[in-house]
Amino acid sequence: MLKVSGLEKSYGSQVIFDNVSFVMNPGERIGLVGRNGHGKTTLFRMILGEEEPDAGVISVPNYYTIGHLSQHIHFTEDTVLKEGCLSLPVSEDGIDESYKVETILMGLGFTVDDFNRNPQEFSGGYQVRLNLAKVLVSEPNLLLLDEPTNYLDIVSVRWLTRFLRAWRDEMIIITHDRDFMDSVTTHTMGIHRCKMKKIAGPTGKLYQQIAQEEEIHEKTRIGDEKKRAEVEEFINRFRAKASKAKAVQSRVKALEKMEKLDKLADIRSLDFSFKSAPFPGKFLMSANDISFAYNQGETPLFHGLNITVGKNDRIAVIGKNGKGKTTLLNLLAGEMQPQTGMVQHNQNLSIAYFGQTNINRLTPQKTIEMEIMDTHPDCNRGMARKICGIMMFDGDKAMKKISVLSGGEKSRVLLGKLLVSPANLLLLDEPTNHLDMDSIDSLVEAIDAFDGGVIIVTHSELILNNIATRLIVFDGGKVELFEGTYQEFLDRVGWENEREAEGGKPSSRQNKLVPAIFKRGNFNKKEMRRLRAQLNEDRSKTLVPLQTKIAEREKTIMLLEKDVEKESQSLVEASEKGDGEAIPRLSIAIHNLNTQIEALFKELESLTAEHDAKAKEFEERMSGLGQEG
Repeated sequence: MLKVSGLEKSYGSQVIFDNVSFVMNPGERIGLVGRNGHGKTTLFRMILGEEEPDAGVISVPNYYTIGHLSQHIHFTEDTVLKEGCLSLPVSEDGIDESYKVETILMGLGFTVDDFNRNPQEFSGGYQVRLNLAKVLVSEPNLLLLDEPTNYLDIVSVRWLTRFLRAWRDEMIIITHDRDFMDSVTTHTMGIHRCKMKKIAGPTGKLYQQIAQEEEIHEKTRIGDEKKRAEVEEFINRFRAKASKAKAVQSRVKALEKMEKLDKLADIRSLDFSFKSAPFPGKFLMSANDISFAYNQGETPLFHGLNITVGKNDRIAVIGKNGKGKTTLLNLLAGEMQPQTGMVQHNQNLSIAYFGQTNINRLTPQKTIEMEIMDTHPDCNRGMARKICGIMMFDGDKAMKKISVLSGGEKSRVLLGKLLVSPANLLLLDEPTNHLDMDSIDSLVEAIDAFDGGVIIVTHSELILNNIATRLIVFDGGKVELFEGTYQEFLDRVGWENEREAEGGKPSSRQNKLVPAIFKRGNFNKKEMRRLRAQLNEDRSKTLVPLQTKIAEREKTIMLLEKDVEKESQSLVEASEKGDGEAIPRLSIAIHNLNTQIEALFKELESLTAEHDAKAKEFEERMSGLGQEG
C-alpha cells in the first residue's frame, strides 16, 4: 500500500504540490489526471525515488515492488524473447513461463518471427514496446505507466486495455486517452490547483465534482463579499454614534471572524476553431487506383485504393503502425506521388496539414510569434499574437524560441499554424499525441465544428467514436474503405487478430489449464455433457447472487448521487442567499452522502473483482472440457 503525506514540491516560484496527501489501497487502479506541467510525471519520479520532495513523506512497504515504463533504452540480450524473459519473476518450481512473455509481446504488436531478432534492430517505438512488455511481465505490486499508448497502434491499445482490466494489483496510469483510462481504472486522482483529489469512478465524475465544488466556492465567495460589504457599510455609517457603539463593536468582531475566500485563479484551456475556406463544389479530392511501395520489388503498402472525399466528410485512417497510414496522408496532401493511379485535387481545394514529422520543420531559432507570422503573408503581428494567445502562449510566452519548447508545446505551435490560413480540408496525423485531456476535448470540438472535410490518422477510440463517419482500414495485409462509423466496423467486421482470438485454438496458457485426464480422452460424450451441465449449474449458483448484489449496489449509488445533486443545488441557493445556517448543514449532508458513495464503490469494486475472477475460473474449466463433437 502506497501512502503519501504532506507532500510539497516547487521549482523556483512555481508551486507543483502544496501539502498533498493520499492513500492507495490494495487493488486500486488509479488514473492520474491534470494539465500538462502540473506534476503528474514529477509525482512518478518521486515515488520511484528519482526526485526528492521539498517536504512530506512517501511511504512504501518493504516487500512492495514497483514497476514502471521506462523511456530509457538499455538492452543486454541478443533476442527480443530473451530480453523479455529477463523480467520474469523467479519461478519457485522451475516451470518455464516464457509463454507469458510471448503472449504479451504478440499483444503489443510483435510477431513470432520478431522473437529471435536483436532488440537493437527495431525502431524506437518498438523498443519502448519491449520495455512495456518487460514491466508487464514482471508482475510488480505497483505498476506505474506514463503515457503507455504513445507508441502503440489502435490494435495494441485494445489488447492492452483488456490486459490492464484484468490487473489485480495496484496501478497508477497517466494517459491523454480518456476512454482508455476510464476503461482500465477503478479510481481517478486529479492534480488541481497544487492539491490532489481522489475519487472512486471515472474521469468525468472527478471533473464534474471539481466544477461543482468550484461553483459553490465562487457563489459562497460572492455571497460572503456581499455580506461583508453590508457589515462594513453599517460600521462606517454608525461608527461615530454613541448610541450604536455596542452594535458597531459587535459587527467589527463578526467581521474579524468572517473567513475570506480567495477568488480562484483562471486556468487557461486550449480554445480555438479552424478557419474554413468556402468551397462551391461537392468533392474536395479523389484517389483513383493508387498504389505505393518505397522500394522496387517490395509488397506495396496499399494497392488499387480508391476514395472520393466529400466537402463534409469525417474520415479516419486506422490500423497498426508501420503499415502506411502516414504515407497515405502524404500522398493525399500531394507531398508524395503514387506509383500507380492518381490523386486529383479540386481547383478550389485548400489543405491544412498537421503531420507527425512537421514538428521537425519548425525553425529552432525562431520565436513562436515569428513561426506563426511566417506561415502566411497576410498574417501580421497582431494576428500572430492573437493566435499565440489562443494556443496558450500569451504575453511574453509568445517570444519563447522553438528550441526550448517541449513536444506538447511544439504540437500547439503546429496547431496554431493551421489556424492562420483558411482551409476546406484538414489532414491530421496523430494530432493528440502531446495534448492533455482538456486540449483533446477542445480539438474534438473544433474538428466537429469545422465547415470542411477532415481526414485524421488516430489510434484514439474516443476520437473515432466522436468524429469518424467513414474509415480507411489498414488490417490483415490489405487496405479497405469502410462506409460507416467505428462502432459499426467493430460490430460488422472487427480487427483480424481479435476475430482469430475469438474463433481460434486455445492458447498455450489455456492448454496448461486443461486437466491431463481430459487430454487423454478418458471420458465419453455422455459424461462430458453431464460435466458441462453440472459446471453450468455451479456457475449460475455462484455468479447470479454476485450479479444481484452488484446491481443493488449500482442502483443505490445512482440514488445517492441524485441526492448529492439535489443537496448541492440547495447549497448553491443557500450560498446565493448567504444563509449561514443552511450552508454548514447542507455541506455536512453532502459530505456524508459522498462518504456512503465511496464505501459503496469500494464494495462494488470488490464484488466485481470477485465476480470476474470466478467467471474467468468457470470459463477456463469449461475450456478444459472442450467442445461437444
